[in-house]
Amino acid sequence: MRSLFHKTIGFCLLGFAVVSCHDKEDPNYQYMPDMYEPVGYEAYGEYDVFENGQEAKLPVEGTVPRGWMPYDYENTPEGSAEAKANLKNPLPYTQDNLVEGKSLYTIYCAVCHGDKGDGKGILAEREKILGIPSYDDAGRAITEGSVYHVMYFGINNMGSYAAQTTIKERWQIDHYVMSLKDKLEGKPEREYEEETEEQTQLLPSRADAEVTPDAGEEESMQDNENGQETANNQTETQE
Repeated sequence: MRSLFHKTIGFCLLGFAVVSCHDKEDPNYQYMPDMYEPVGYEAYGEYDVFENGQEAKLPVEGTVPRGWMPYDYENTPEGSAEAKANLKNPLPYTQDNLVEGKSLYTIYCAVCHGDKGDGKGILAEREKILGIPSYDDAGRAITEGSVYHVMYFGINNMGSYAAQTTIKERWQIDHYVMSLKDKLEGKPEREYEEETEEQTQLLPSRADAEVTPDAGEEESMQDNENGQETANNQTETQE
């Protein structure tokens, strides 16, 4: 009995010592942590455990970031000419889009191109950048497609704005740039379009492409018991 009593006292004193030394600011001791603590590798370190010794791996070929779609026109003279001729603004020409385009234009473009699009921005007046063309320059004959292409890739002293702006924002700026071009050329102001209830998602290169159902789907539509028609045209989309 005395031996058991002494053991009990000993365990109590040991437990009290462990508890009294515990600091809430520090983690407890770990016994047999197994795989709770992972091995930390430097992001760009070289380790034998990885293929080719490289910790940082390239994405799988064809992978694109979430919420982003590839731009189909290449940064070449041929790609620029193709965009100029074929690329159209998929956003409706509404007052909201034009107002937003003007606001964005003032932030990103006016410092060089000027508030009127005549190439007489603050940097041009201070002779920091020279040779900025006016939007009504007949030699350039800008279009919706060429304006967007330049914003995406940049040209000469103008860098790309693909990182600073979204697809929608670039098309809004595009609308405002073309409105400035019309004013410089003395053309009448363009009438606003009605915005449809359907959500317009943006594919820069194929915004107007239509996907039509095949014959079997059309027959299925006609035989629908409720007599309800389903849309047979769908605009390809990307936010």
